[in-house]
Amino acid sequence: MSDPHILVIDEGTTSTRAAAFTLDGRIAAEASKPLTQSYPKPGWVEHDAAEIWANTIACAEAVAAAVGVETIACAGITNQRETVVFWDSETGEPLAPAIVWQDRRTSDICAALKASGHEPETQAVTGLLLDPYFSATKIAWALEHLAEVRTAAGQGRLRVGTVDCYLRYRLSGGQVFKTDASNAARTLLMRLHDVTWDAGQCAVLGVPETLLPAIGDCAGTLGTAKIAGRRIPVTGAAGDQQAAAAGQGCFAPGSVKATYGTGAFLIANAGKTPPKSEHRLLSTMGWRLGGQATYALEGSIFVAGSAVQWLRDQLGLIGSAGETEALAASVPDSGGAMFVPAFAGLGAPYWQPEARGVIAGLSGGTGRAHIVRACLESMGNQTADVLTAMAADGVSPGVVKVDGGMVKNDWLCQDLADALGVEIERPEIIETTAMGAAMLAAVGAGLFGSLEDAEAAMRRVDRTFRPRTSGDEREDRRANWRRAVAQVQAGLASARS
Repeated sequence: MSDPHILVIDEGTTSTRAAAFTLDGRIAAEASKPLTQSYPKPGWVEHDAAEIWANTIACAEAVAAAVGVETIACAGITNQRETVVFWDSETGEPLAPAIVWQDRRTSDICAALKASGHEPETQAVTGLLLDPYFSATKIAWALEHLAEVRTAAGQGRLRVGTVDCYLRYRLSGGQVFKTDASNAARTLLMRLHDVTWDAGQCAVLGVPETLLPAIGDCAGTLGTAKIAGRRIPVTGAAGDQQAAAAGQGCFAPGSVKATYGTGAFLIANAGKTPPKSEHRLLSTMGWRLGGQATYALEGSIFVAGSAVQWLRDQLGLIGSAGETEALAASVPDSGGAMFVPAFAGLGAPYWQPEARGVIAGLSGGTGRAHIVRACLESMGNQTADVLTAMAADGVSPGVVKVDGGMVKNDWLCQDLADALGVEIERPEIIETTAMGAAMLAAVGAGLFGSLEDAEAAMRRVDRTFRPRTSGDEREDRRANWRRAVAQVQAGLASARS
């Protein structure tokens, strides 16, 4: 194959995308479709897994037609993590709505487990904290509350897994029921140090181990995908944030990337030994190749781009996300407004799933531009919370590599540099989730000898943003942010009393 392409399926929270990468990191063709968001009850978020599947095939076949399916050497899959799909093993059809990572319906289950003293053991085994964000309590809830899921389990027809697992099953025609180590690490059920399901966690969380898929590597022979009538080898798979870390070349311990999509997620390479956070961050899997794990330290921010979407769809303050850059720059500051977008609770390092958002510091002079600017500034403020915790855990990067749809905004990138006091590095291709999946697939197919070789051939830097503010200015901003977060927490305490 003289000019091979790598097909990437990127199943995100708000859209499905497919892209064909060349071996020098160019995107030769791409296609995308929006994914419907459903909110049946306050705090609940669901997707239609049938729509996920239909979108996946439509996008993949469109890209294959554009480049020629015969030119596709291999495929990689990357996905929204923690979201759980329930399907029938005989038909492949979904049995219930997919429960999305943002969903908060199992807050009470997590609170009860914490009250019973299970969190220290959970963190020691899995690297994670007890939060409805993760997959296991979603599975347990469905087995208890959804009759079709419970019946299928009793009849041996139930398949349950994260989105990568569901796609690999269907793409293979039901021949592959496996997940990769990076996705398995987000379930609350995987033993982080030896990459196996933990019987004790399964018992405590109410998830029969017999329902779970096999755990494999993130590159290699992972299955096949029937696209446009041709069987294409699947040779790479990773959760979206781990794929982005690979796509950003975070291969040295201590290197950090931050992805700004629906939420925002920071990952620091932690090397070959699972890290232990003392400051409410997550120890997780980066990727596993050839049975060798690379671990990571992660801080998860639940709301980033979805806050801008809220300004557009719920408040009508903007017509498109692209308007925010000029609006933020049109005022010298936020006029005292502070936006804490805790629509899905507070993530790292707070882990308060029942918290809700606040816009504080409003006055008669607060206008549309001030609120938009406060929304964008909340990205830097939330990121600073995570980087402060990382520093306390021993990781203090001088450069943060950023990606995701939000970082098209130059104003936002400069504000991140000012808020964090570090350099912000933006790559030419900001959808590094897909890039990382392409790198993993290329390595798995033998097109490159290592991820480092793939990075050298495929990744290029677009621009570096350097801090322009003083340490005193940053500390004043941090103090104002802490007061706004305290208001959120006071409201949560009041609601509980």
